[in-house]
Amino acid sequence: MEGIDTSGLQKGATYPEIKARVLDQTGLKVSSLYISQVKQKCGLEVRENHHKAKSENTKQPQCPKEKEDAIVEALKHFQMI
Repeated sequence: MEGIDTSGLQKGATYPEIKARVLDQTGLKVSSLYISQVKQKCGLEVRENHHKAKSENTKQPQCPKEKEDAIVEALKHFQMI
């Protein structure tokens, strides 16, 4: 793969891989929303969501501490943080 520009490729794991890791390690099911929230807290890039709420005032559930900790561990496992 010499000479191929890989700078635009995403480093780390996909959301399904993170979900599977968290489920395997803790038995907890986490949503893509929770993964996105934790990634933002960690300063990682998060892409635009195509399924945005139509209303600006829509409340989003916040990731519980137990699930946040599990997601952080998965991000560390995949060397994303």
